[in-house]
Amino acid sequence: MSDFVLPVDKPVGPTSHDVVARARRALGEKRIGHTGTLDPFASGLLLLCVGQATRLAEFLSGLSKTYIADVMLDAFTDTDDRTGQRIRETDAWRSLDEARVRSALRHFTGTISQVPPAFSARKVGGERSYRAARRGETLELPATDVTIHSIELLKFEPPLVRIEVTCSSGTYVRALARDIGRFLNVGGYLQALRRTRIGDFDVERAITLEQLDDPAVVAAHAIQPLDALAHLPRLDVDATTADRLRHGQRVPSEEPLPQGDIVVASADRLIAIATSRDGVLHPRKVFTEA
Repeated sequence: MSDFVLPVDKPVGPTSHDVVARARRALGEKRIGHTGTLDPFASGLLLLCVGQATRLAEFLSGLSKTYIADVMLDAFTDTDDRTGQRIRETDAWRSLDEARVRSALRHFTGTISQVPPAFSARKVGGERSYRAARRGETLELPATDVTIHSIELLKFEPPLVRIEVTCSSGTYVRALARDIGRFLNVGGYLQALRRTRIGDFDVERAITLEQLDDPAVVAAHAIQPLDALAHLPRLDVDATTADRLRHGQRVPSEEPLPQGDIVVASADRLIAIATSRDGVLHPRKVFTEA
């Protein structure tokens, strides 16, 4: 077992890179990456791609994400989370009621335009925004469209509200907290953040950092490549076709092929990720036998 996806529950404190480094030491494997960064103050689900499964990352990073977020409505911060300097403190939250907050959350459901936080990795003119922000400079970050699939109020204890958000990849929950505060004419920043789902992967099935040292636990929670790609259409082929695809050859198909990425399997093993054009399979990525 050397190529798999491993769900890990990142605690508050370490960076996502720290988790990858810890996994590399524990598993004795240099080829490990992840499918979406969590800030150090956040916790929750990281999907680690191990071995050849690192080549699957691009097909997992675009999955929707679900978060539990604690939003404070008594101030803004320069980072849009609790790690930054509090600015523009206000007592206006004292006049809020639960119905008004629920109404505001409905305003943010669907496709919305979002300006990333100043302290983010977005680039402007070739420079990361957070580098300019650390110098006290402000870059004009362009707004991008993101999708909030659902947003639910879990707790109303002002100035704290707890929400559950399911959103598209690329959404900044920090920016969402800020914008909710602005919409309510109060403050808004993230006090805590926990990622609970990535697509159909749930943090309840994740292992802890300490469990990385236990081969039996790792083996029990390892997700095989075909299972990790279950959200994509699958095509099963015979051994001859599998061999042709492994050699990068295009293969005509006698059955209709779906649009977009297709997972090609043979004997329950991942052979390739391909696309179809004019009834012909074009391998994008091929996977050698372990």
